[in-house]
Amino acid sequence: MSRPDPMGGVSLGEPSGSRRSFRATARDVLRQPRAALGVLTARLAGKRLRARQRLAALIGIDHRLALPATEMDRPRDEAPAGGSFILLGSGTLLQGASERIERAFADDPNLQALYGDGLVQREPGGPVFPILPPAFDPDLLLSVDYLGTLAVRRDALLSPSDPLSAAFVIAERYGAKAIGHLPGLLYLHRPNDEPANHRLAAVRAHLDRTGREAVMLMMETGGLVRVTHPLPETPLVSVIVPTRDRLDLLRPCLDALRSRTAWPRLEVLVCDNESREPETLAYLRTLAGEGRGVVVPCPGPFNFAAMNNAAAAQAKGSLLVFMNNDVEAFRPDWLVAMARHALRPEVGAVGAKLLDGEGRIQHGGIVLGTGGLATHAHRHFPGDAPGYLSTLRVAHRVSAVTAACLMVEARKFHAVGGFDADEFAVDFNDVDLCLRLNAAGYHTLQVPEAVLHHREAASRRWTPEARARHEREVAAFKKRWGPLLVQDPHYHLGFDTGLSTHARLAKDFPRQGPVRRPA
Repeated sequence: MSRPDPMGGVSLGEPSGSRRSFRATARDVLRQPRAALGVLTARLAGKRLRARQRLAALIGIDHRLALPATEMDRPRDEAPAGGSFILLGSGTLLQGASERIERAFADDPNLQALYGDGLVQREPGGPVFPILPPAFDPDLLLSVDYLGTLAVRRDALLSPSDPLSAAFVIAERYGAKAIGHLPGLLYLHRPNDEPANHRLAAVRAHLDRTGREAVMLMMETGGLVRVTHPLPETPLVSVIVPTRDRLDLLRPCLDALRSRTAWPRLEVLVCDNESREPETLAYLRTLAGEGRGVVVPCPGPFNFAAMNNAAAAQAKGSLLVFMNNDVEAFRPDWLVAMARHALRPEVGAVGAKLLDGEGRIQHGGIVLGTGGLATHAHRHFPGDAPGYLSTLRVAHRVSAVTAACLMVEARKFHAVGGFDADEFAVDFNDVDLCLRLNAAGYHTLQVPEAVLHHREAASRRWTPEARARHEREVAAFKKRWGPLLVQDPHYHLGFDTGLSTHARLAKDFPRQGPVRRPA
């Protein structure tokens, strides 16, 4: 048996694609006059963030999170004795960690367990990787043991246990909000030889205790647990695709739905926003005439939210899929993977992993607050990258997902009023929908097992009117959701917000913060 990596063998921040350094690749790109001119012009204009993102889009990106081996020499705390908590796991507390944990428990009597950030070293003298976990995510924890070391109130458990089993028992007994994340370095950790099947047994026991015996588990190479939720039914699915002409995009999108989507009952609704090209009109007539789709006329100025709402009102399916006309399926299992989660009672919106024209990550969930508003997680990373804490491989909770490919049960969609077509005609309507579903008690999930291609903005054209409308929607988004933009609970403040997500540590890392709980 191979020795398991720390934290269950998941990706912790080592380069996930090319091993070439970002700076070396940047020098290659800057030999291209146009690329150099674009980047330098942006910098001279004081738009440093935009320049970095443009460069990342040109050359791709990977993690740059490794720290020198000397980080493991930080001063440490003695193991707590006689305090209010017990420590589970093989990590060693850093100096001051015990005091911070004691204070957190004293400040909140409902808090039963705490985990923090850590530093992990795989081999003596080797690089050190930071563990920067999100707020407690029960879905992610089924696949990835990101807890490391867990501090538990002495009276919260009947007997000591390992961190993973203890977290499951506490969540079952007190609820997920009883487990908090305390940002800031708390521990150092070196891997041990704990059998990977112990994690599998802990997850299985938790699922069985909570009535989810039908969930299937499989241990993958490196210690990742593959979780497959049951599909109790295959209801009619209504796929809603807005368009205005652009048959070059629409035809491949709909062809892929028919030929490369494994689902027995599919309804396609095309929202036609005043298409005028004869070839497009003929195609839509044929589509409707042959019974291969329903054409929903949506005249007037382009309003993405209103068009989707109009089609959703006519849709017969109990599952709705909102899809851009520039998205194309290429793996038949994408819809099944999303439906397994969307049909769960506690889940609201479900998003897919989208790849851009270069085969890189275009969407891996939406992170709030980065860049001032929101951005796509792991953008410009290689398409086969595992992602930080393997979040490009396994389902996990996020604040929002893009409506370029979004699934939700029709009853949940209508219960929150659908998309807000008045405030967010074109931009942020998907994020706003997810946040309203979250506020209604549902969870938004990113499901990387569902993978599609997305030619982002291939059908979008900027005009002065469009830019003015965009600014209005930005203002409305800030007004409605401003407090949530301060810090996304599913994203760590230890990452630099100036270059994609999960790519680089913040300049002030490590930074301490208040305890974060699940929303």
